[in-house]
Amino acid sequence: MKKILIIVVLLAVVAGGIYWLSKTISPKGANKAANKATPVIVGFSLGDTITERWLSKDLPLFTEKVEQLGGAVNQVVANNNVDTQITQIRNLISQGVKVIVIVASDSQKLAPVVAEAHAAGVKVLAYDRMISNSDLDMYVSFDNVKVGQLEAQSVLDKVYKGNFAYIGGSPTDNNASLVKQGSMAVLDSKIKNGDIKLVVDKFMNNWDPTLAYQTVKEYLASGKTLDAVVSANDGMAYGVIKALQEKGLAGKVPVSGQDADLAACQRIIAGTQTSTVYKPINSEAYKAAEMAVALAKGETPEANNTTNNGKIDVPSFLLEPVSVNKDNLMATVVKDGFQSYSAIFNQPAK
Repeated sequence: MKKILIIVVLLAVVAGGIYWLSKTISPKGANKAANKATPVIVGFSLGDTITERWLSKDLPLFTEKVEQLGGAVNQVVANNNVDTQITQIRNLISQGVKVIVIVASDSQKLAPVVAEAHAAGVKVLAYDRMISNSDLDMYVSFDNVKVGQLEAQSVLDKVYKGNFAYIGGSPTDNNASLVKQGSMAVLDSKIKNGDIKLVVDKFMNNWDPTLAYQTVKEYLASGKTLDAVVSANDGMAYGVIKALQEKGLAGKVPVSGQDADLAACQRIIAGTQTSTVYKPINSEAYKAAEMAVALAKGETPEANNTTNNGKIDVPSFLLEPVSVNKDNLMATVVKDGFQSYSAIFNQPAK
C-alpha cells in the first residue's frame, strides 16, 4: 500500500517574511495527531481548608485521576469564605470549563451560582457536601447518616449511660446535619428513657477545634461531670481531648471522631481517642473524577442512590464509611495506605 502523504502547511510571518513548512505524516502518525485533542477541563472549587484531608488527599487524588482519564483540572481554593468561593466559581464559568466540582464552604448560599453555571451550559457536581435547594447534576459522598451512627455507637459501646456531649460540625454544612441525624438515631431511645443526659449539644462553626475545646472546657469548669463525647470529626475531637487532658480525663472519657486524620490515629493508639470513622477518600476522589469527566463529555455517570437537597432528588453515588478503633486500625487505615505505620508510631500523639 502506498504511503499517503499529508501536507501540513504552516504559514508564519516573521520579520516581514513569509515562511512555508511542509511535513510528511503517515496515516498512523495522522491518527496520533488527531488523538492529541485539547483535554476536557474540569473546574474544582474547594471551599474548606481547615480539615486536614482536603489539600493533602482529596485534591491531589482527584487531579491524578482526571489526568489519567485525559483531562486537566483548574483548581481554586476559597479558604472557608463563601463570597470568595462564589467569585471563584464565576471565574471558572467564564473560563469555559465543562463541569465544576464543588466542595461547598456553605451548603445554603451556593444555589444561585449553581444556576449561573447551568445557564452557561456548565454541569455541577457536589463533592462530599450537598448544596441545598439547587438543580445539581450529581452528588458524590459517603453515607453521612451512617457516619453519625458509627460515631455514636462507638462511644455507646464504651459508656451506655451518663452525661453525654454532642459536638457537631458546621451549621452551614449539610453533612453536619446528616451526621447528627445518624448519631441521634442511635442515642435517642436512651435519651428518652433517661439513661443518657445530653448536657452539651452544639454545632461548631467551620468544624473549628478551638470552639470544641472552649465548649468542653467551659462545661467542665462549671464543675459538672462528663461521661462521653460524640465528636463529629477528628479535628474537633482534638479540641475536646485537649480540654479533657486539662482536667485529667483524657483516656477516661470516650471520644469519637471522623476522617482518620494522622493525629487522630496517634490518639487512638495512645488511648485518648476511642474511634474515628474512616472514609476511603481515594475511592471518593476517583469516583468524583470519573463522574466529572463523564459529565464534561456529555455522558450520564452511574448513580447508586438519590439525595434530596430541598429542591430535587439529586442523582448520587454514596460510599460506605468504616468505624475504626485500636483493634482494626492496622487492618483498615494502615493496610489501605491511607496513613502509614511509621507516621502513626514515629510521631508523638497530640
